[in-house]
Amino acid sequence: MNKKNEASEFDYVIVGAGSAGCVLANRLSADGKHSVLLLEAGPKDTNLWIHVPLGYGKLFKEKSVNWMYQTEPEPGLNGRQVFQPRGKVLGGSSSINGLLYVRGQHEDYDRWRQRGNAGWGYDDVLPYFKKAENQQRGADKYHATGGPLPVSDWRHHDPLSEAFVVAAAETGIPTNPDFNGATQEGAGFFQTTTSRGRRASTAFSYLRPAKNRSNLHIETSALAQRILFEGRRAKTVEYKQEGRVRTARARKEILVSSGAYNSPQLLQLSGVGPAELLKQHGIEIVLDAPGVGNDLQDHMQVRLITRCAQKCTLNDVVNNPVRRVMAGIQYAALRKGPLTIAAGTSGAFFKTSPRLASPDIQIHFLPFSTDKMGEKLHALSGFTASVCQLRPESRGSLRIKSADPSQPPEIRINYLATETDRRAFIDGIRILRKILAAPALKAYAVAEVDPGPKVQSDDELLDFCRRTGSTVYHPTSTCRMGSDALAVVDQRLRVRGIEGLRVVDASIMPDLMSGNTNAPTIMIAEKASDMILEDAR
Repeated sequence: MNKKNEASEFDYVIVGAGSAGCVLANRLSADGKHSVLLLEAGPKDTNLWIHVPLGYGKLFKEKSVNWMYQTEPEPGLNGRQVFQPRGKVLGGSSSINGLLYVRGQHEDYDRWRQRGNAGWGYDDVLPYFKKAENQQRGADKYHATGGPLPVSDWRHHDPLSEAFVVAAAETGIPTNPDFNGATQEGAGFFQTTTSRGRRASTAFSYLRPAKNRSNLHIETSALAQRILFEGRRAKTVEYKQEGRVRTARARKEILVSSGAYNSPQLLQLSGVGPAELLKQHGIEIVLDAPGVGNDLQDHMQVRLITRCAQKCTLNDVVNNPVRRVMAGIQYAALRKGPLTIAAGTSGAFFKTSPRLASPDIQIHFLPFSTDKMGEKLHALSGFTASVCQLRPESRGSLRIKSADPSQPPEIRINYLATETDRRAFIDGIRILRKILAAPALKAYAVAEVDPGPKVQSDDELLDFCRRTGSTVYHPTSTCRMGSDALAVVDQRLRVRGIEGLRVVDASIMPDLMSGNTNAPTIMIAEKASDMILEDAR
């Protein structure tokens, strides 16, 4: 795959082979007219656990494929640092994520359009979701078949996950067979980016079919150092590979697809960012762009753990040598069973207040329990349901700490900074507790282990959120799209004030959408590919 880079000049240079970069590499090289270089800081996606759905637990703290970032101490979380795993491998975070396929609400995209981003309303983006998709259930108004990205139903019968959906219905939350259809609200099963029980990252879905094209060059273990400019035009990417600094020149455009942390980091290292920050690190200012690295948003989650009355959880499988071996055999032979579990089996979307126009809470239900994601499962039979606030008001920032590209950036998310955010979690936990106490779960739920029945008042629930709240791994908006003074890219994702440079990834989202960010990031890259090819004519 890693063809030696003979030429040092290409039509397009893509920095980052993640959820967006792999899509761009496929689409821009498809007609054979353009030469494309794809640079990835991490290795090839050969780690076995990348391809097993439940393997995300093994990759959570695997340095070879993960940037392993940390936030600065978070004031709203009692000064705790929050671990931020990000993919550093072909496929990026789509190679290590929880595999859930959730597009968000129609209203999210209409809100983007209403804020001045023409062409980004729901009706505008739906064709790109469909273009990407190969939907197992077949095509309809909202779904399509034949696209590169497999979207599949879960391949494991789990009575606990089914009981959660019934319990939600018993509390008045409607059953919804398709969170990506006419409406998001309700309870049901998540679909996943898997193909016959194996992970379908963008490296698998988009890059593998394209990797042998003569006009596509893929370089791994290639860490971008900076972008070099001629005046205000981006011309060259400097990258480090095998200890040597190399350069790649772009005849048409440089496309930065390094994610919500690494894209603004690269712009700042290259002299495009807040002038004071750049001066502080001795970086020559190409463009004083104060919005680069601003407006960072992320989904936070708070997990409730319940002791299970029956030995039907993944804890019981993992902690029993015979059942563990049987699960491995079942997966190896049939690609079915517990090893196909994603980071949510069933779940729900609901409103914490009838005044809201659309759901503000997402529940991820999981038939296992652990103290921290990626760590050993509990010895007890247990299951988890987490509360995630969909549209946080809190915003943070991403800033370089050094002019050295290998140094991690300063990440501040400011979780729970507003009353709206705090209230959503308190009310969301109360509603989730009603679901967990409903008749359908009576045969399974023995007692709440964490936070436990003693935690009841608003102050106690908020304290629990501050002590235990963590990320759902959805950072966005650090190179925000818009037309105001702090917007970084325009509606065609071109960096404002610069020529020959676009950002294409989750960092361009005007604000966080209501769900998991992988599917929207792929959609953004599909739409960007069309715009880039149109502008090249």
